[in-house]
Amino acid sequence: MQIARIVGSVVSTQKDEGLLDRKLLVCQVHDHQGAPKDQYVVAVDAVGAGLGDLVLTAAGSSARQTTITKDKPCDAVVMAIIDSWDVDGTNVYEKWSE
Repeated sequence: MQIARIVGSVVSTQKDEGLLDRKLLVCQVHDHQGAPKDQYVVAVDAVGAGLGDLVLTAAGSSARQTTITKDKPCDAVVMAIIDSWDVDGTNVYEKWSE
C-alpha cells in the first residue's frame, strides 16, 4: 500500500470493457511524513475519491482484490480515503483540519 494525493484524472473514451464506467485517477505518491514524491500512478477509483483527497492505493495483483476491480485489467486501485494518520505518536494528517 502507498499513501497518495489525487492530483488529476485520466479520460479515455476507448478502453477495455472491464474498465467501462470506472474513474481513473492520477495519484501522487507521498512519503510516511506526508511529503509528496516525484512519483505518480494512475489508479482505478473503488471508493469515490476526488481531487485533493489523500488515499491509500494498492498495486499489482493486490489491485485486483476489490469488488470493483476483481478480474479487471488494472495494476493500481484507490481503495481507501484517509481521514487521519500518525507516525510515532505524531499526527501527520487530519482531513478535517485542512
